[in-house]
Order: sequence, then C-alpha cells, then structure tokens
Amino acid sequence: MFRLHSIKLPHHSGSEEQTTRRLQPPKMVYISMAQHIGAPCEPTVAVGDYVKLGEKIGDSEAFMSAPVHASVSGYVKEIKEVVALNGRLCKTVVIESDNRMQLSPDIKQPTVNSREDFIKAVRESGAVGLGGAGFPTHVKLAYDREKYTIDTLLVNGAECEPYITSDYRELMENTDSVLGGIKLIMKNLEIPRAIIGVEEDKPEALEKLRKLTAPTPAIKVVKLRRAYPQGAEKVLIHTLTHRTVKEGKLPADVGCMVMNVSTLGFIHNYIRTGMPLVKRRITIDGNIVNAPANFYVSVGTPLHDVIGYASLRTQPDKVILGGPMMGNCAFDPDTPLSKTTNAVLLFADAPVYDPSPCIRCGRCVRACPINLMPTELEHAYDARDTAALKKLKVGLCMNCGSCSYVCPAKRSLAEKNQLAKELLRNSEAKNGK
Repeated sequence: MFRLHSIKLPHHSGSEEQTTRRLQPPKMVYISMAQHIGAPCEPTVAVGDYVKLGEKIGDSEAFMSAPVHASVSGYVKEIKEVVALNGRLCKTVVIESDNRMQLSPDIKQPTVNSREDFIKAVRESGAVGLGGAGFPTHVKLAYDREKYTIDTLLVNGAECEPYITSDYRELMENTDSVLGGIKLIMKNLEIPRAIIGVEEDKPEALEKLRKLTAPTPAIKVVKLRRAYPQGAEKVLIHTLTHRTVKEGKLPADVGCMVMNVSTLGFIHNYIRTGMPLVKRRITIDGNIVNAPANFYVSVGTPLHDVIGYASLRTQPDKVILGGPMMGNCAFDPDTPLSKTTNAVLLFADAPVYDPSPCIRCGRCVRACPINLMPTELEHAYDARDTAALKKLKVGLCMNCGSCSYVCPAKRSLAEKNQLAKELLRNSEAKNGK
C-alpha cells in the first residue's frame, strides 16, 4: 500500500502525567466573536449588561457559525474591535468578573429525541473543533444524507505536535465522556462503526480505551505509529481506512467523519448537563517552564494571566498559542485565549534563522505528507503565477510545517504556501471562479 510521507519530531511531553488543574477565573475576560472558522457572531449584549456564566452573548444567523457564551458572571464593560492572531479585527465582548460565577438560568439539559434535536443542541452548545482548526461542529454533523453516506467515525487521539498533551489528558481523565460522545454521534447520525486512533507512545491510553470498548465491537481502537502529521484529517483517514480525500473533496465524500477526542468529550458533557463551551483544557510548556502542566481555563482569559501561573526560569521572548508546528506566535500579552487554544508554549533564546538559497536537496518533497513540491510552490508564489499554483495543487497544503522543519536552507516554505493559497483565492474571486 502507498505510504504517506511523515517526519519524526521530539515530543517534549513533560505534562502528560500531570492531572489537569483549574485556574481561578480572571478579573476580566475578552471574548472574541470570531471563535471559529466561518462567519463571526454579533454581540447579543450591550455595555452595562449583567451576564451570567453560560449565557449566550454572541450569535449569527449564518449556518457556518456557532454561538459564543459568557465564561464568567459579571458586567459587560466594553465591546471593542481587537486585532486577532490572523491580523484581522474582530468584535470582542469585555466582561468584568464579579467572582461569583453565577450560573445562567438557561443552563439545562437539552432534549434530544432525533437527529435534528441533536444537531440543534450541539449548535447551541457553541461546540467547535477543539483540536485546533475550530470548525463549527454542528456543520460537520448536519451533512446531507442524500448526498453522503458516512459509515465510519474516526476519532483523532493522535496529538502528534511536540509539547501538547491536552488531548491525552482528556483520554486519561475523561475517558467515559469521550466514549459517550462517540456513542452519541453513532446513535444520532446512524454511523455503524467508529475507529479511535492513538499514537503508540501513549500505551496507557490505548490500554484503557481497549478495555472500555471491549464490550462494543462497533468501536475499534487502533495503535498509530509515532509520526508527524499523523493527526491531520486527511492523513488520519488514509492511515485508518486506506481511503484518499481528493483535492476539493470532503471526508464525507469517502464515507468518513473525523472528530477530536476533546470535542467528543465536551459534546457528551453538554448533552448531560447543558453547560456550553466556556472553558477548555490547555497545556503550558516550553524550554523555560519549570513545571509543565495542563489547566482548565475560561475562554477569553488574557494570555498574561495564564503566564502568571507558569513557573518560569526567565521571561519568554517567544510565546506560541498552539503547537510549535502549526500554532501562532502571540504578539500581545493581552491576547485572549479562545475555544481553539490547546496550548501556551513559552520559550527563551528561540533561534532566529537567516534563510539561504535552496540547495535542491528534495527533503521538503520527501517530507510533505501529501506529496506536494514546496520548492516549486515557492517559485510560483514569488512569480505570482496563480496558474502554476493551481496546477501544483497548493490548495491541498494543510500547513503542517514539515517542509520548513526539514529545510537545511531554513526557507519559510510553509508560510509561503499559506500566502500562495490566499493569492490564489483572491485571484479566483477577482475572476469570478
């Protein structure tokens, strides 16, 4: 069988055996109305309003969107435009906590008697993909059953980026909820089987899952080899089912749905309690962190509050939200954590590389999991040759960063690919394609 390319990374998983702790809610939360891929929400509250924990404070009529909820109780102090990590302005609701964490009366267990009820409940929960991408979960669940036949739910427990262990802790601490979420999806969407993929360096999670799924033959646990980017959606599908998602197609086109373990755990808890997505587990680690750990934090917590809980040897000169391969550097200590933030990585003396000319070694081509040609894509982007970019299938790039990681010339290949995709999108929009 054709084997996808991959690379080996040091895992630095110093927090994997640390039980998740809870951080005190901050004095102020800054809750962005753009917490996911798709249309941002509009605030449903005004300055001066008193809001309670779990109360809806933002929503949109767009299908590709999910509501946003208050992560503390308190008064809305401000609604302002904030520069997000992607450089775009987004409306943000600032709430001053009253430290009472009063629960909204809207928090109640949803009634689910049908597929439609289930999808509606998931939307109301504010659920998005917690593995990093932030795709609104209800959109994934509401696929057209006349167009697609999904026979396999793939559960992503790979967590193959260095440092991050938040999903692993979900598997170890919240196993019953993860399995409960799997069963809810299978039942309400009538998906006959599920496959849980976990990397081989997590033997305790594999053993625990196998023991608990033994009475349920429809749920299979598979040990994945340790490789990067094993947890990428298309890679996981190919590894676990030998099916290939072609350019411009979706997992549903090959009969698959992929869900992250933390997302599944949250869905089960929401259906059981009615508490929307107002907190999440994050990993705090890096080369200056004395005690790597996992914490539950309120959505909208400012970055500086989180850093204050970290035991540091020195002040960081680089802060990454997410993993070192696909995360984003934070440029402002007031940056609020979002639903999709799964890690805060703190570094000092981070290396700065001066790129040199390409030596045509081909390492980037051999590293690309979907067999793209990063060097040719770089040339096409530099020449602003959109026809070549399309022919070279830049749209398939998943921004895993493997090409940049292996490049001996330290060229910014992965970054160029993202700029190239934006260039191609703008060109096609301009030309009406």
